[in-house]
Amino acid sequence: MSRFKKSAAVITIIELLLILVINTICLRTSIELAAFYRVEAKRLVKAMSEDETMCKNPEGIDLSEYKSLIRVSTFDPEAICNNDYMVEEVNGTLYRIEYERGKNNGLVILMNAGLVIFFLLSVGVMAYIGRTVIRPFNKMSDMTVSLAKGNLSTPVKEEKSRFFGKFLWGVDMLRENLESSKTKNLEYQKEKKTMLLSLSHDIKTPLSAIQLYTKAMQEGIYETEEKRQEALSGILAKTEEIKSYVDEIHRVSREEFMEFDVHSEEVYISEIMDNIGVYYKDKLSVLHTSFIMDQYDDCLLSGDKDRLIEVIQNLMENAIKYGDGKEIHITFSEEEDCKLITVSNSGCSLDEKEIANLFDSFYRGSNTDGIQGNGLGLYIVKQLMKRMDGDAFAEIEKDRFKITVVVRKA
Repeated sequence: MSRFKKSAAVITIIELLLILVINTICLRTSIELAAFYRVEAKRLVKAMSEDETMCKNPEGIDLSEYKSLIRVSTFDPEAICNNDYMVEEVNGTLYRIEYERGKNNGLVILMNAGLVIFFLLSVGVMAYIGRTVIRPFNKMSDMTVSLAKGNLSTPVKEEKSRFFGKFLWGVDMLRENLESSKTKNLEYQKEKKTMLLSLSHDIKTPLSAIQLYTKAMQEGIYETEEKRQEALSGILAKTEEIKSYVDEIHRVSREEFMEFDVHSEEVYISEIMDNIGVYYKDKLSVLHTSFIMDQYDDCLLSGDKDRLIEVIQNLMENAIKYGDGKEIHITFSEEEDCKLITVSNSGCSLDEKEIANLFDSFYRGSNTDGIQGNGLGLYIVKQLMKRMDGDAFAEIEKDRFKITVVVRKA
């Protein structure tokens, strides 16, 4: 805000200086014009002194050569004159020489009025911008910094601004979602940690029993074969018990770690593909990658519009990352009551044996060397499609990698 105030102050000072300079120039011009009528009056007096006919009939003198003089008459102190005049003596007779000066006074007044209006407008515009744009923007800057630091509990103050009102509402919704997700995640982590601690504690009991059995066998406490077999059976039973605990820990550790909120509704396929086409047409043109989207029959799908767009975006980003950059192709087909959308890219170096694991969380194929990623893109695609009663599968065909999502028709 301080930088804007400084800029506004500089602009205001420049405008004031401009008004001052223009008025100074006009004042100097007026002074010069004021001296000009005296020069012309002296010329007329000299002409009259040299020509007596002019003195006999002063009203008839042709003043076309004298731009600032209006009228010449014999001086009568009782006569009323509305113009500026000066009295000069010619051959012993006094004459009233009326003149006009400052013809530009009206223009100067209009010019100053215009400059003042412009000055006030500029000040008003800067004040308006400062109040409705700069100040809310600075507040938003502080707010985003606060959100970045993890302060999710403080609501975003609403601004009745047509510029930022909707944006602030969206940011506050984002804050609420982040806060809710953070709370749920903390609860989940707490429950998970409690369960793991409980299972770890339960494992100690069979472990202690196994230790006792093995120590007894080591020290030869069991003298008969029957006793030794009983001990071995006990050890085996306890190992099975430990195995069940380990399986439970493994299951807990593989439970869903991401939330996939889906709100299914009816949505036209064109609403999804138009969004994809507009964005990736420009992006892929910059990358010099050929982008082809086949024609399709518009129809109603059953699903979450935003989530379906996210799914197709993940497939496109996957094709950009792991393809050879030559071509990306989107095709459409139908199967029973479903619409199939396939994103394929040229240049596939993936082994077909890896396809079965592509949709697992954190799995990265053999073609990911040197490419940043976390192995969650296709996992998210699969999970979202399942929640929309659909599916996703991958295949390799003639050096092309294809991923197809199956979307239910409405």
